[in-house]
Amino acid sequence: MANPSSSDTAHGAAQAIGAHERRFGVLDHAALWFSMGVGLLVMQVGASLMPALSARDALLAIVAGSLLGAGLLAWVASLGARHGLSSSALIGAALGRSFALLPVGLNVLQLLGWTAFELVVMRDGSAALLHRMGLGSAWSGYAITLLWGALLFALAAGSMVGLVRRFVSRFGLPLVVLSLIWLSWQFGQRLAAQGFAAWWHKPGAGGMTALQALDLVIAMPVSWLPLVADYARYGRSARGTLGGTWLGYAVANLWCYGLGVVVLATAPADADLMATMLLAQGGLIALGFILIDEVDNAYGDVHSGAVSAHFLSRSRWTIRRLGVALAALATAAALVLPIHSLEPFLLLLSSVFVPLFGVVLSQLAFGALPARAGVRWGPALLWLAGIACFHLGGIYWPQWGSALPCLVFTLMGGLLMRALPQGPQTPAVGAR
Repeated sequence: MANPSSSDTAHGAAQAIGAHERRFGVLDHAALWFSMGVGLLVMQVGASLMPALSARDALLAIVAGSLLGAGLLAWVASLGARHGLSSSALIGAALGRSFALLPVGLNVLQLLGWTAFELVVMRDGSAALLHRMGLGSAWSGYAITLLWGALLFALAAGSMVGLVRRFVSRFGLPLVVLSLIWLSWQFGQRLAAQGFAAWWHKPGAGGMTALQALDLVIAMPVSWLPLVADYARYGRSARGTLGGTWLGYAVANLWCYGLGVVVLATAPADADLMATMLLAQGGLIALGFILIDEVDNAYGDVHSGAVSAHFLSRSRWTIRRLGVALAALATAAALVLPIHSLEPFLLLLSSVFVPLFGVVLSQLAFGALPARAGVRWGPALLWLAGIACFHLGGIYWPQWGSALPCLVFTLMGGLLMRALPQGPQTPAVGAR
């Protein structure tokens, strides 16, 4: 049996993981994706649902969006586990390897940007915590960024499988869960003292439809679609991968969105989410643990960026070495680039992956595809049409949102393509 410390570097991005090297069970997937789903950014997006919606409508959107979005994430994860393929290889199977270089290249770019963004979030959060402790003047933003970057660099040099099974599952997850329980208890008590019934029955101020809110909740889980198979391919079974990923991410997404709504409801006038959470008893410690948990989000971006880069280059560098290089580049970017100003560009890049994985699901979820090294023009053109659908939706039918109409369009279009008569068959991609 292969050494688990080396299994995540022994295979390239385009190669299937053998059954004897798959180490992740249901609990490993659940722990990983619960941890990935927890974050301060998720809470901030949850807080943005109010006061446009009533508390009841916001909660309905959070529950429905978390279940649906995590379900889509888990569906793609099950494909990775079934075929033993990375996200890049799944894209290559659906679109043809030559054309897949375009979306995979965009994925490397967006993951590098999001890693830098995570480092900036951790820097700003750390600065707020240090200021609360009276130590703010002793640390500069550069020093904090370099410290977080050094930690990310060290993690990238280690084993992904070992990190998930030894650190996230056994150490990180319990601390994060305890922190969320404590913050939920603190702000739940505050809300009860201020009048829960009045808050619950207060009508929304308007400016956001229920479908737009659903779109906003789904945004977080679908943002992980280009990454999920890079971890799911280590799953022992497709069913266990689907169940663990769905459970872990749905619970985390629901909890963090809901906590963001409750924190905002108890916030003093003009106070932001971070400042309000720091005011809670024990909030400093709880936020510290959540901030540490942000590291695995940055690591997730780095590891998947390295897998995608390996798919692009087929270089002699291992995925681990590419991850170390990306961690260094992201740290440098966080030090010198105006990352907050680049956030709209990163969101624009992210939008291309919603229709992409509608196409991937339509092509691979219901059977393997014949191998093709060139271009699958039908799925490729459908992906480009899906991008147009995503952006036109924001202009012509904003009340319906963008993600859901785009996903339905690409998924149904791809299924119709699969129903058409096929040409001569060659060995199938991912067939067993």
